[in-house]
Amino acid sequence: AETLYLATDPDREGEAISWHLHELLKERKQLRNKTVHRVVFNEVTRKAVRDAVASPRELSMELVNAQQARRALDYLVGFNLSPLLWKKVRRGLSAGRVQSPALRLIVEREAEITAFQPREYWTVTADTTKAEQPFSAKLIQLAGEKISQFSITQEAQATAAEAAITQAAQGQLLVQQITKKQRKRNPAAPFTTSTLQQEAARKLGFTTQRTMRVAQQLYEGIDIGSGAVGLITYMRTDSVNLSNEAIAELRDHITQTYGADHIPKQPRRYRTKAKNAQEAHEAIRPTAIAHQPDELKTYLKPEQLKLYALIWKRTVACQMIHATIDTVAADLQAGEGNLFRANGSVIANPGFMQVYQEGTDDAKPADDNDRRLPALKEGERLPLLAIRPEQHFTEPPPRYSEASLVKTLEEHGIGRPSTYASIISTLQDRDYAELEKKRFQPTDVGQVVNRFLSNHFTQYVDYDFTARLENDLDAVARGEEDW
Repeated sequence: AETLYLATDPDREGEAISWHLHELLKERKQLRNKTVHRVVFNEVTRKAVRDAVASPRELSMELVNAQQARRALDYLVGFNLSPLLWKKVRRGLSAGRVQSPALRLIVEREAEITAFQPREYWTVTADTTKAEQPFSAKLIQLAGEKISQFSITQEAQATAAEAAITQAAQGQLLVQQITKKQRKRNPAAPFTTSTLQQEAARKLGFTTQRTMRVAQQLYEGIDIGSGAVGLITYMRTDSVNLSNEAIAELRDHITQTYGADHIPKQPRRYRTKAKNAQEAHEAIRPTAIAHQPDELKTYLKPEQLKLYALIWKRTVACQMIHATIDTVAADLQAGEGNLFRANGSVIANPGFMQVYQEGTDDAKPADDNDRRLPALKEGERLPLLAIRPEQHFTEPPPRYSEASLVKTLEEHGIGRPSTYASIISTLQDRDYAELEKKRFQPTDVGQVVNRFLSNHFTQYVDYDFTARLENDLDAVARGEEDW
């Protein structure tokens, strides 16, 4: 060959691998009279590869140096601390620049749960009906006093409130006020590595490792009848950018499928919220929106189809119009000074929600905002069917799931898209944490190691240490700092 094209992954590690290959081949004198180019592409498609080869660049020593610095720092932290743990705790343990703060998060959450003291509180609910449509309302004012979460903390108070309201209401509720509002809900940004891992955990029950394994297969390419095609763009990214070409394709698809009234006037542009985001890549998206999930059923394994459908729907939804939701709040008077409030909502225009809705971590049981209320008029009277006092207790913060741990690591700026899956598997492989009912619980070993590191090596488990370091590495990658 006359020319060598180095086409490793489009990130720091990829740049370093290309550089290492280049250096080795130079040492072996295999590059005599040969031109060497570096090419990068975010998707394995005919067009992307051809475009990359048509506009090659030089190796970026800034990116290589940033990766070298990162390796050196990881070794300095890991290789110094790990043998110490072998001596002080037990053999086979490890400490690391990223895994140690991640372990600290899990251990501290466990300490919060252990120290948590539940508080008792009571709610009082009124049941009523109109046009054979029963609904309920929560007490918000008692004898002229506003009711907050801890206004009623004992059964005796709740029973007294029930008796007072029953007597004052005399079997009727008066519709005192109706407040109607309209709110908009915008679609979520297209996937980054961390949001893909979170959604695949919430919606598909995938571990972070499984998500990355399947995404790698979709990226590398699958035979869909016309040969192997990369179905998604590069899956290690913290960017929410979409190419202009992809946006145009999405807007055409939405117009043809749902109508021109389903796209906003201007294409949606998203900005990443993650600290230290490297914006070099695109978000994770289908390489061609024309490859609809239903049409690929025969070519993909079930897990590949599930993940691809998730990515495809999220990408389409991100360029659609907002959802419009009509909310209504009805204040019902039960005698002088007693008020109950009933909330309800109706989706006036589903917009993007007809394609995709983002999942949530540790969602509270659905509140009353999600239900329909009958048509009510101010001044009308409704029958009071029952008053129900209910006992509740406050709950401790939940243990981390894989999704919420990845989200928290990203918020603190700990680690990179390529590291989340390996951090989580290391914590389990080292027996630092166990997954119980899909939640992380620290083991005794994990607690001992965390205490040892927190007491003697505070700097390394400090949440800001890793985030600051990532900032410094970014400065090296931009050529502003010497590695």
